[in-house]
Amino acid sequence: MSALHPKVWAPFVVLLVLLGVGWHVGAKQWPYLLPPLSDVGDELRSQPGFYLSNAWVTLREALIGLLIAFVVAFGLAIAVSEFPVVRRAVMPVAVVLNVTPLVAIAPALVVAFGFGVAPKLIVTALICFFPILINTAVGLRSVPEEVLQVFRTVDASRSELLRHVRIPSALPYVFASLQVVFPLSVIGAVVAELSAAGAATGLGTTIQVASSMNHLAVVWAAIAVLAGMGALLLLFVTVAQRRLLSDWRTS
Repeated sequence: MSALHPKVWAPFVVLLVLLGVGWHVGAKQWPYLLPPLSDVGDELRSQPGFYLSNAWVTLREALIGLLIAFVVAFGLAIAVSEFPVVRRAVMPVAVVLNVTPLVAIAPALVVAFGFGVAPKLIVTALICFFPILINTAVGLRSVPEEVLQVFRTVDASRSELLRHVRIPSALPYVFASLQVVFPLSVIGAVVAELSAAGAATGLGTTIQVASSMNHLAVVWAAIAVLAGMGALLLLFVTVAQRRLLSDWRTS
């Protein structure tokens, strides 16, 4: 079915209209919570450079933190899948990190690493770390035993099995985790900006400052930019998944 067919785009458009009507009613009833959508639009149009510059700060923190999480988690997932002793040592610690309220330890990170960007990258990486680790580890261990036996009959080494069998089989799981953590990295960066003191720029800081001054239009304008950023990141990784996995399956 073509993307231009009404059955494809009409439900989304109807939902947007209903949300807009609901927002309008809510802004009338609770003006101290929701500004009129026109005010939010005027705010975005009046100073686009301000929001773009702060969005770039938050996006940079999100992507660098995500890259750190991916490199560490992917490497640990390989070790966990290959060596049971590493799995028994790492997985309990990973679970503890996953359930730890990172907002509570952000001030300690500021004390340890200063008021620069390092605490924000660490918080973002920790938020993204667990989904990548779990999904990749499951993917690496999801190869059917019959396939492994075939490769062992030709005397394939552990590194050859990893390179030619386990990692390719794990790609769908890796992309599934990336679909979660790409938008999650934006949330992590905002949480880091809100909880780690010393930030002067970024959309999280913009929200915090505007909230303290009761500038609702600024708050919701920044939230709208964050939502758009998360949607674009999800779209990017979804398109990359379809392209790369389609080529891989074909080959």
